[in-house]
Amino acid sequence: MHTVSKGLVGLVALLHLAFFVYESFFWRDEATRLVMVNQGFYNAFLAAGLIWALRRQAKDLATFFLACILVAGLVGGWTAKPVIYAIQALPAFLALVSLRLPTARRSGAAHAAGMLG
Repeated sequence: MHTVSKGLVGLVALLHLAFFVYESFFWRDEATRLVMVNQGFYNAFLAAGLIWALRRQAKDLATFFLACILVAGLVGGWTAKPVIYAIQALPAFLALVSLRLPTARRSGAAHAAGMLG
């Protein structure tokens, strides 16, 4: 996983941790509070999956969790608020695209020394 991908996957993970905190602890509408706590925990699980993928440098895991987030963002934008397209679906999409970008090839000497990324 290259630096751009790590940064974007990390950003999406941080966003979902922030969604978790807001929905689980700071939601004020009592009529929907319990539903939002549940939704917050789903966001925490998605963030945990992305953090796991980052720690393992696992593109396949990152791809799975980002795809889940992208679909959830598209559904949320369609059924709840269009702003969800921008704050959830778009970052996940950009991170997914970055995972498909080719990584730099190592030269023989740099590869042997483990100097490039």
